[in-house]
Amino acid sequence: MRALYTLAWYLLLPLLPLRLWWRGRKEPGYRQHVGERFGRYRGPAPQPIVWVHAVSLGETRAAAPLIDRLTRAHPAATVLLTHMTATGRAAGRELFGDRVVQAWLPYDVPFAVHAFLRHFRPRAGMLVETELWPNLVACSTAAGVPLFLVNARLSERSAAGYARIGRLARPMLASLAGIAAQTGAHAARFAALGAPAPVVTGNLKFDLEVPATALALGRELRRRFGALRPVWVAASTRDGEEALILDALAARPLPPGTLTVVVPRHPQRFDAVAALLRERGIAFARRSDDLPVPADARVVLGDSMGEMLGYCAAADVVFVGGSLLPLGGQNLIEPIAVGRPTLVGPHMFNFAEATADALAAGAARRVDDAATLIEEVGALLAAPARCAAMGEAALAFHAAHRGAVERLWQWLAPQLDAALAPGAGPPRAGGGGGGGSGVSPSTGG
Repeated sequence: MRALYTLAWYLLLPLLPLRLWWRGRKEPGYRQHVGERFGRYRGPAPQPIVWVHAVSLGETRAAAPLIDRLTRAHPAATVLLTHMTATGRAAGRELFGDRVVQAWLPYDVPFAVHAFLRHFRPRAGMLVETELWPNLVACSTAAGVPLFLVNARLSERSAAGYARIGRLARPMLASLAGIAAQTGAHAARFAALGAPAPVVTGNLKFDLEVPATALALGRELRRRFGALRPVWVAASTRDGEEALILDALAARPLPPGTLTVVVPRHPQRFDAVAALLRERGIAFARRSDDLPVPADARVVLGDSMGEMLGYCAAADVVFVGGSLLPLGGQNLIEPIAVGRPTLVGPHMFNFAEATADALAAGAARRVDDAATLIEEVGALLAAPARCAAMGEAALAFHAAHRGAVERLWQWLAPQLDAALAPGAGPPRAGGGGGGGSGVSPSTGG
């Protein structure tokens, strides 16, 4: 099964540089360090190395408290932080600067994975959330690099998908050195697929520390928006959702003076959303212009990166995007962490447990569609006491769910100490794990 998987990768390889070039039109980061995607890395790799893989923006932020623990506990070690998306790499650079070494994770073909392992020779690796690649896991195992899946989550939909490719998924999960899941439900799904003894340590995203700079940004944004205007934020919206929200606003306008702040999830869509607003004749301002918002502007386009906590702190109400359409939803912990009433759509299956708990605690409310979203936003803006009660419930809910990084560290630290012990030595440089075919005797083909 892995041989067929690897063959599919080899067939796609000639097209991948074109895909990077295409994505780089709007996100130049995709055109940088392209050789790393194929296992070509420059410069020395200071040893010993502990490797953390955070595929994109959300995973990179979630990994922050873990990386802080790593650097404090093992100051002589180098943290290698890998990504797959340009937004993830930019967030890593912003969060950690030169405290970590950053690189692209190579494509999941044996020659690139072997080259990655030979160059960096990590003592151990941590994959954040659900970033599982069959050749990466097999080659790391053969090279003697223990891999841990941390802050792991697996929705019912994803679990069903993995079950359909069980001959590929089961050996991969069985090869992991350990899985630390966010909840018992996630752990049970991994176990059903063949993962050995997953543990439950909680969701690292609840350990989000809200920086004073984010709260200060929220105050500054609110001043620019208009301190007396009601403000609500549609956060991390996905393709198609902005049109639904604007249609609903046209059908049921909010109270006069209300400002709608739309923050698209992906930066490559900023211009597309701006074009949509122009087509509809909606007066709007762009955050990137860095100017006060005119009084006649009905919408602010949040076309900036790394400011989501600031947007949330500037709002009276926050809606979490990716949930009006069946896309799985986005992270609802950020608005909850700053104590804002939080609304979610019907499709939060990527964050099902956290959403259910937030709903039960009164920290969030679910809406059925865009029309009921606007109706609920209007109701909350008209009821300050209700807004305040939801905000207090959000802060209490966030405080009650903190501590995941401590539980994860208690489980992980002994295993990392063993991997980094002076006598342990670096892993085998040769890689192994199936050679050019992507098949190894331990996993079969």
